[in-house]
Amino acid sequence: MHIGARRRASSFGLPVAVAALLVAPCLTGRSEAEDLDPGYRLMYNLQFEEAHRLFADWERLHPDDPLGPASDAAAYLFSEFDRLKILQAEFFTDDDRFLARRRPAADPMLKQRFESALERTRVRAERVLARAPRDRNALFASLLRHGLRSDYLGLIEKRYMASFTEMKRGRKYAEQLLAIDPTYYDAYVAIGVENYLLSQRSAPVRWLLRLGGGQVDKAQGLAKLRLTSEKGRYLMPFARLLLAVAALRDKDRKQARNLLAGLAAEFPRNRLYAEERGRLN
Repeated sequence: MHIGARRRASSFGLPVAVAALLVAPCLTGRSEAEDLDPGYRLMYNLQFEEAHRLFADWERLHPDDPLGPASDAAAYLFSEFDRLKILQAEFFTDDDRFLARRRPAADPMLKQRFESALERTRVRAERVLARAPRDRNALFASLLRHGLRSDYLGLIEKRYMASFTEMKRGRKYAEQLLAIDPTYYDAYVAIGVENYLLSQRSAPVRWLLRLGGGQVDKAQGLAKLRLTSEKGRYLMPFARLLLAVAALRDKDRKQARNLLAGLAAEFPRNRLYAEERGRLN
């Protein structure tokens, strides 16, 4: 790869690697949606079959709500990431290793199910937003749909520019949602991820990213992630993982170790947390 092209790929590959984890809506004020909570805990614990069953049951009971298929799509993506061992911390902290990896051998059947769930999400969200443009579930499901597709394009298909475009679309839905409800703390992750990770690029690359509509403020990115890590619901564990990654990039191994220890205790079946903590030790 030409060195200029390599740098451009690095600019988008790393943020995509983390943006992928936008996988769980905050459901404040939607008590009937709280039944999704166990499904997300199963997913964080890598119990994907059980999570799919719970999400399918919820979708049957709420056939018009886009959060059902969006949740199912998230479980498909996470299971593929786990199978391909994509979410190891070295991919977040080592740009060269991330770029040098071969394109993973994706499961075509899983991709078909993933795309089907995303399409169901799109249809239902657009239908809801057409009659209720301020519907929080539909806005978050739309954010989630773009975030999940961004991650698949970037981490599995290595199509970084297309992934960056999807990331920006998802962030715009996050901004709309937070303008309606600033206490929807899980939505801050979309803004935090983009700002922090894109800010890690060189000054010329940051300038180009701004021209392309990217947000590249490191301080703002970390502040948004801390909001979710302290006040979020379903994305609280994810925000803490991202802060652990940020600590590793800043050579703060103690903070990273503490964050990973808490995640490993809360989700004992998730090998990623325990393995990365052990690697630090």
